[in-house]
Parts: sequence; structure tokens; C-alpha cells
Amino acid sequence: MAEAFIVAASRTAGGRRGGKMKDWHPVSMAAQILNDLVRKVDADPAMVEDVIMGCVSQAGEQSVNVARNAVLAAGFPESVPATSVDRQCGSSQQALHFAAQAVMSGSQNIAIAAGVESMSRVPMGLAAALPAKNGFGSPNPQEVTDRYDGFQFSQFVGAEMVAKKYNLKRETLDALALSSHQKAIKAAESGLYDAEILALEVTNDDGTTEMHKIDEGIRYDATMESISGVKLLTEDGRLTAASASQICDGASGVLVVNEQGLKDLGVEPLARIHHMTVTGGDPVIMLEAPIPATKRALERAGMNINDIDLYEVNEAFASVPAAWLQEIGADPERLNVHGGAIALGHPLGASGTKLMTTLLNALHVRGKKYGLQTMCEGGGLANVTIVENLQ
Repeated sequence: MAEAFIVAASRTAGGRRGGKMKDWHPVSMAAQILNDLVRKVDADPAMVEDVIMGCVSQAGEQSVNVARNAVLAAGFPESVPATSVDRQCGSSQQALHFAAQAVMSGSQNIAIAAGVESMSRVPMGLAAALPAKNGFGSPNPQEVTDRYDGFQFSQFVGAEMVAKKYNLKRETLDALALSSHQKAIKAAESGLYDAEILALEVTNDDGTTEMHKIDEGIRYDATMESISGVKLLTEDGRLTAASASQICDGASGVLVVNEQGLKDLGVEPLARIHHMTVTGGDPVIMLEAPIPATKRALERAGMNINDIDLYEVNEAFASVPAAWLQEIGADPERLNVHGGAIALGHPLGASGTKLMTTLLNALHVRGKKYGLQTMCEGGGLANVTIVENLQ
């Protein structure tokens, strides 16, 4: 079987809700990433055999196959197909898996995996809330509500359940949140994001324009005192807005090829896809799925956690990576080394290839070999991707 390689990776700098990226239509934002990927390898867009794009809130400006609309907005030939994927927060990580599987099978040689989410223009939950408000029902039929005793699935509830199950104290979660900002500040001030971020022009509130190239969510004034002073999300809980991922606008993508694709493009690979896993678990606690998924991935890859040099574990809530570190026995010094979603934001459907772009960059600048990425996902799902740095 052929192997899958990543030859280009790109992401936008994240924008806060209603912030710097609010004026970018999500399709236009995604189109900029598609063009940047082919530009990085000097490829004719007609060579792309499919575009697979993750997006969670597929409503409004992100509806009617956002991936195909992005292809057209990018000016790619009409012959380039595209499809949109929803595996909740892991949507673009799953897009990467689908693209890798396509080139490994030999059915395609060159594909793009990408993701987009404008949480300013298409608010989280709109795809379910708007139809329900207008009398068009709920995603969950009676069979699902009966199976789970009428439980209303909630990532907020799941995050607190994870914190309590793994006995994670608020102080631990607050410390992880502060660390996310501190790592992001160091990376930004050292210019470590420059190689991975596609700067886009934005208009400020005063009418001036600038190139947006640093994630807007980084809090340069964050301290343990300021974080510990934030109100709990629930009265008896352990999480706050400061220890949860930030709502974010952004797009990202990677260009995936097999050996024939490398020859066709005449390029050297950045990384090789070493292993891919996706699993399902309890949809009530929901967010602990990366733990069994990682154990399964390492076993199937014939590796242990000490073989992995760097990890990207999405900081949907601080309890997720904290529990993961504890149960996997992983080294916290290798976790989200350039900051995570608590500081940088979590643009839902774009986060999968966003994290991969950051992981590849971190492996390169640190001269490391293996990286592992995992993502908790609505419904109790988790993807795991292990890559080998070839730069």
C-alpha cells in the first residue's frame, strides 16, 4: 500500500468572536488557505483530486457544501471536487484521515484536507438551535433520548464530569490554562508562528487595516491571580471560562499526497502519516474519548508514549488534556508546546488541521521525530493521528 505524506500546511491566525476576523466570510477565508497550500508547492490547482473540508456549524454561510464553495471562491478549476465533513471538533482531523486514506489506497494521488469555522458569523449550535426554534425538531429521536434517560448532551457537563472522575482540582486546571497562554506568548514573541500562519488583511474598528498574523486570543497579561479570579461555570464545578477554549474564527489545511503525488509535484515531504485511529465512547461524559483512543493508537502502531516527542491534545477544556496526561502517563513538557486552544482559540471544524499545522512546525523547529495529535469530539468520539517529521 502507498504511504501518505503532508507536503504543505497552513492556517490563519485565530480571531476572537466579533474580533479581527469577523468580516471574513468563512468561504472566502477557506479559499485563502486552499490557494496558499498550492502556492507553497507551486502546484497547478487542477492537480488537486479532492478537497475534504471539516466544518461543524454547516448552516448559513457555511451551508450547502462549504468545501465546494471554497474551491469555487479560490478560483480552482470547476473540475476539482470537494466535500464537507462533520465529526464535530475533529472534523478537519477526520478530513486529514480521509485524504490520507484516499492517497494510500491509490484512488487519488493529491488531495487537500482543510477546515473552517467562523464562530462570529455562524454561532456555535446554530445548525440545531435555529431549526428547533422554528418547529423543525431536534437531532435526537426518541430512541436516543430513551437510551440515555432523557439526558441533554452537553460538552460543558462532560468537561466537569471528566474533572471530577479524574479528581482534577481547580488549581490544576487554572495552572494548565496559564501555561497555555505562557507558551503561546513565548511562541508569538519568538516568531515561531510565522512559518505556519497565512496573514489576512482585516479592518479594525477605527477603519484602519492591518495584516492579521498573531492569534487574537492570547492574553499577554494572564496571571495565576487573574485566572483564579474567574467565576466558575457551575456552582459546584471546577472549570471557568478561563480554563476553556476560546470561541474563534479561523481556517486551516494540509496538502496530502502519496509517492506518485510527490513525483508529480516535484517536492519533498514535510511529514509522513504514521498511524490513524478513530474511536467512539460514552456520549454522556463525552470528552474522555482521547484517552482510550490514544491507548489503542499506540498499541496498533507498536509504540509507547515515550516514543512520541510532542503531543497536541486539544484544549477544549483544561480537564481534557489534564486527564489525558494523567491516564496516559505522558510528559507534560511535551504537551501543546506552542500553546493550545485556551490561548489560541478553537475554531471547531478548523481545529484538526490547525493543530496539525502547529504540530508539524513544532517538530521542525525543535528537530523532533514523532508527533501525536488527538481531539475530543461531540458524541464521545476521538481521532488520533501520529506523524513522522521528515523535514
